[in-house]
Amino acid sequence: MAAQPTASPTHSASGRTTKTGRLWTYVRDDRPAGDGNAAAVWFCYSPDRKGEHPKEHLTSFSGTLQADGYAGFGQIYETGRIQEAACWAHVRRKFYDLQATHKSPVAVEAIERIAGLYAIESEIRGRSPEERREIRNLRSRPLLDSLKQWLEETLRKLSRKSDTAVAVRYALGRWEALLRYCDNGRLEIDNNAAERALRVVALGRKNFLFAGSDGGGESAAAMYSLIGTAKLTDSTRKLPAQRTVSHRRFIPSNRIEELLPWSVAAEAAAHSLHAA
Repeated sequence: MAAQPTASPTHSASGRTTKTGRLWTYVRDDRPAGDGNAAAVWFCYSPDRKGEHPKEHLTSFSGTLQADGYAGFGQIYETGRIQEAACWAHVRRKFYDLQATHKSPVAVEAIERIAGLYAIESEIRGRSPEERREIRNLRSRPLLDSLKQWLEETLRKLSRKSDTAVAVRYALGRWEALLRYCDNGRLEIDNNAAERALRVVALGRKNFLFAGSDGGGESAAAMYSLIGTAKLTDSTRKLPAQRTVSHRRFIPSNRIEELLPWSVAAEAAAHSLHAA
């Protein structure tokens, strides 16, 4: 599972003051590992960014959570029920920003080394978890070992307070979690699935800045979840033609599961088979 918290202005009190709420994004998408199960995204609203919220969201979850280095996730990993898988995209982003602002040769080399890891991922996308794990351990691990050695040697030459040292320590401080994807072929190298799901929120903020209230934030989270999951499964294109908008509009609440994207996709597949 990939996760990512984001800030979104969600409340307006009497038109005078505002507060910033949060949307937490959780994505399940194992298709890059050859899994045919439906992908899904879940947005959850909270009025603040305290770590107690993801802990509550994941009360019944066990497995691996792939996320950025947000400190609030720390308490989730304490029991060992949920393992942390760190995100290489966030590591790369720190070096990219460093290169863009300071033209750092260290950043350039770091980006090139990380690109080698991503090149391998491009080759194995869609293969089985077993194949992905085998290839990663055969080809990616040597690159990772070399990268770690280079980062450690580089860090010793840098001022502790420099921006470059901060970027290097960010990577080294999460090294075990950054390696986790090598031993689990179902994992991706990053949590970009959650990042992509968040784009609709970023775009929306430009058009509708306020959700109006905490209740509005919760409603927005529900709509983002449904729309985001539909986009992941591409079910909006698979809706049978005879299922008109008016028919869907008055569906009873006790049949709401029929609107879930995987139900729509299954219905479309059955319709196509019948038509054939």
